[in-house]
Amino acid sequence: MADFPAPERTPLTEPYWAALQEGRLTFQRCQQCRHAWLPPRGECPECLEADWAWEQASGAGRLVSWVIYHRAFHDWFRDLVPYNVAIVELEEGPRLISSVLPPGPARIDQKLALEIGAVAGMNVPRFRCIAE
Repeated sequence: MADFPAPERTPLTEPYWAALQEGRLTFQRCQQCRHAWLPPRGECPECLEADWAWEQASGAGRLVSWVIYHRAFHDWFRDLVPYNVAIVELEEGPRLISSVLPPGPARIDQKLALEIGAVAGMNVPRFRCIAE
């Protein structure tokens, strides 16, 4: 089996990954315009200021969109098909690419709850549908 295609860890992204290892999902918020975002970057994508801080997400979110893969885009995922890749909007505003745990995804705007879990030895944010 191929090696897991792990994301590149840099000094900028390291606090994000360290928080996940501790069981917390974090995002950045601009201290000037209050815009919040993921993935990590050095300046606010809204106002371009480099004055930001890390905040912890509540874990609540909603399903914006998803796709179900029936063919693996990378050999490591071959035994997981079919699997989903979802865009999740956190209650605090940032969006991230993640996945919805079975039996989801259900529908657009479905309420979701964060479940951090290990994939190939690293913690990643995943979400589960909340019954409404």
